[in-house]
Amino acid sequence: MPSVAPPYRGIFFMLLAALGFSIMGGAAKALKESFNAGQLVFWRNSVGLLVLVVSFAQRAPVNAGSKPLRLLFRGLMGTTALYTLLYCIMHLPLGTAMSYNLTSALFIALFSFFLFREYAGSKVLLAVLIGFTGMLLIYKPNIDLPWYYHLAGLISGISSAVAYLTVGKLTQYYDTRVIVASFVVTGVVTPLLFVLVKFLLQLPADELFFIDWRWPSGTEWWWVLLLGTAALFGQYFVTKAYGADKAGIVSAISYANIPFSIIIGMLLGDAFPDAYSFIGILCIISSGVLVSFLKKRKAV
Repeated sequence: MPSVAPPYRGIFFMLLAALGFSIMGGAAKALKESFNAGQLVFWRNSVGLLVLVVSFAQRAPVNAGSKPLRLLFRGLMGTTALYTLLYCIMHLPLGTAMSYNLTSALFIALFSFFLFREYAGSKVLLAVLIGFTGMLLIYKPNIDLPWYYHLAGLISGISSAVAYLTVGKLTQYYDTRVIVASFVVTGVVTPLLFVLVKFLLQLPADELFFIDWRWPSGTEWWWVLLLGTAALFGQYFVTKAYGADKAGIVSAISYANIPFSIIIGMLLGDAFPDAYSFIGILCIISSGVLVSFLKKRKAV
């Protein structure tokens, strides 16, 4: 008898993705004194590329193909999101950086409706808004910062939303690992191209694009390994999540990144959340419960 896909599959995949991205953020924060954002983009994706090569050697992908430009576009949008996210992590509190990135859920809801006419209902929209409110209560983003930090955060959210929506349209043509590889390969090639341009044109180094080459040393290798494997774990399951369900539904569950990040932050020395943050956590949980209830009722 053929197996039936569980009604919570997309939600479960997104929870795993949120955990992976939270761990990635913690590892990036731990490396901020040694590496800049552009360097971390390269090392984060290099680890992922190595794992994918081994995976492809063990089991070749089965693809229908035929959408190479869309696949390339997904890679470019994902790399843009990673550049800006890591830049924010380097300069903003981890919570604020993640808050900007998680605005992707709101942009997904808007893009899904205006571009694909995908409307999951007012209650799901309410769940997204509750989750966003909880995110603000937990992190209380500081607006007394340079404008370009905020611009980078906004670009992170928008480009993440576009990348995730593209994923949902690619899963019918490509193996999940191939979609992830489009992002990982782009994230390896792009920093190397900037290093080459910097060398040929003798440009001054910056902390984002025209970077200096730097090898990890000592315990930095362990942090880089954790950065790459956690990010690949998150990227794999976020691809599965958006391929398994409507973008507007699974995007609400991406807010689970917040409680995961709080726990990781505490392990790295952050203080226990205050009353506002605790209320925010309850909002996140309420958001997930509401979406799960709607999923169950729809399945019945």
